[in-house]
Amino acid sequence: MTKFQSLGLEQPLLQAITDLGFETPSEVQEKTIPILLAHETDMVSLAQTGTGKTAAFGFPMLQKIDIESRTTQGLILSPTRELCLQITSELKLYGKYLPGLNVVAVYGGASITEQAKQIKKGAQIIVATPGRMKDMIGRRMLDISKIEYCVLDEADEMLNMGFYEDITDILSHTPEDKCTWLFSATMPKEVAAIAQKFMDQPQEVTIGAKNVGADSVSHEYYLVNAKDRYQALKRLADMHPDIFSVVFCRTKRDTQKVAEMLIEDGYNAAALHGDLSQNQRDLVMKSFRTRQIQMLVATDVAARGIDVDDITHVINYQLPDEIETYTHRSGRTGRAGKTGVSMVIISKSEQRKIKAIEKIIQKSFIQKEVPSGMEICEKQLFHLANSIKDTEVNHDIDPYLPKIHEVLEDFSKEELIKKVFSVEFTRFYNYYKKAKDLNVGGGNHPEDREPAKVTEDSTRYFINLGRKDGLQWMDLKDLIREVTELPKDDVFHVDTMDTFSFFNTDSKYVDLVIEAFKGVQFNDRRVEIEISKDRGGRKFGGGGRGKDKGRKKGGFGKKGGFPDDRPKFKGKSRRKEEWPKEKGTGGKRRRKR
Repeated sequence: MTKFQSLGLEQPLLQAITDLGFETPSEVQEKTIPILLAHETDMVSLAQTGTGKTAAFGFPMLQKIDIESRTTQGLILSPTRELCLQITSELKLYGKYLPGLNVVAVYGGASITEQAKQIKKGAQIIVATPGRMKDMIGRRMLDISKIEYCVLDEADEMLNMGFYEDITDILSHTPEDKCTWLFSATMPKEVAAIAQKFMDQPQEVTIGAKNVGADSVSHEYYLVNAKDRYQALKRLADMHPDIFSVVFCRTKRDTQKVAEMLIEDGYNAAALHGDLSQNQRDLVMKSFRTRQIQMLVATDVAARGIDVDDITHVINYQLPDEIETYTHRSGRTGRAGKTGVSMVIISKSEQRKIKAIEKIIQKSFIQKEVPSGMEICEKQLFHLANSIKDTEVNHDIDPYLPKIHEVLEDFSKEELIKKVFSVEFTRFYNYYKKAKDLNVGGGNHPEDREPAKVTEDSTRYFINLGRKDGLQWMDLKDLIREVTELPKDDVFHVDTMDTFSFFNTDSKYVDLVIEAFKGVQFNDRRVEIEISKDRGGRKFGGGGRGKDKGRKKGGFGKKGGFPDDRPKFKGKSRRKEEWPKEKGTGGKRRRKR
């Protein structure tokens, strides 16, 4: 019998474990299962994604509930439809020798009446997403007033997705004396608040340290110019011919765009984001699990619930807005005892974020060079050699061998090898033979800044992002270039204030810039951009190149600087007359010289 027997599990569950081929419990299972079986207690369990948390709470719940009863006794809340279905499927496998067990998945995108019917047949356990669960409670389609066990799975993810109010509302319909088991990869203050509000002296199980990255994942970063980000992504993919990866982007727009470019360039790629229908999402995930897709380009929200054990690489095409989210991204690889690599493609202005992430995950990043074209050619060449070596001979070609010999009889072994390998090598060589070095030096010193090149034919823009958004002038410049795809020298004279900024481009790019920023969000709020009549031939108080120079001698507004009653941007669109005025835009006050 397996080591699971020592945890206190009963025979029907042990038989299912044997069928599944499990032999040794993971650390979180080994520490959690005995406690939950022996005690009626609340618990907080902190462990990385992919460490076997479903079994850690699933086996104790299945052993403790009364299968003979048709009353709902267990509720499991999870952040996404995919994770909800995955947990439901796993619980059914764990409980295959428990006759009468009924586990029902409740999630959006499917018939709510059909789900209600399944529950009325007698569901001992409900696995649900918060939104659909709250909806069904509101319609009185289910009763959770008698549940004995409640699991909050991926609690930090649910709170990141804005489910705090839904969770608190759902829990208010449950009995106070239930056992609540909270499982999370990280422990931000919002998760701690849930634990404090709804749990009574919970036992805590921590695998590793809080918020720390998994030991099975190594972390690398590649420093490139922002405009070379996509080329760097392609080189990293080409350098790893067997790559099976998730590529993370910040926005749905970027996710779709990067996936389309990869497909156009011949990669097996697809996008996964919130604008896809549920049917489209299901098709993409099916193709990814069967490895028809090697590079899944996804947003953070859409990727939640992806549970594929063999992902070799996570590529951070863009770093997340919330640094803590990096832990979840990197946790998609290095699962089920395997090792994985988390790669980050960054520009100079993002280097400080690497240090911040290192503090959170308590792991060091290794700076690596983006491979050169010839390194990629060599890698692909030997990959082909190993593929040929490992290929099983198809004897269906035997009848054709005489004619093949006839065609190739004039060539020596060495010549045949050269010809076979030239087919693949030539394709990469022709593409990469004139490839430039994408790597850039570190640092972000003042001397690296380009001189302002204000010309008669340039346009000045106002943008509602500034230093309070965590953006210095180089950060904002990189953001503008990423959105517009303009070359480095075509975005210039960037001045960052506290809550807004200005920048210039050549006037020929006006339509491109305005169109590119339509619908763009930063930190979950809409980015607004307007054209200023002043072309930026002078610096403004509080600009990004100085330390609030001129702030006390006048800025936009009253003589003493920025007025205290200046309208603050809080995410909603403002009328034009509410924007701070710059010279030439119609404002009555002018900056004193």
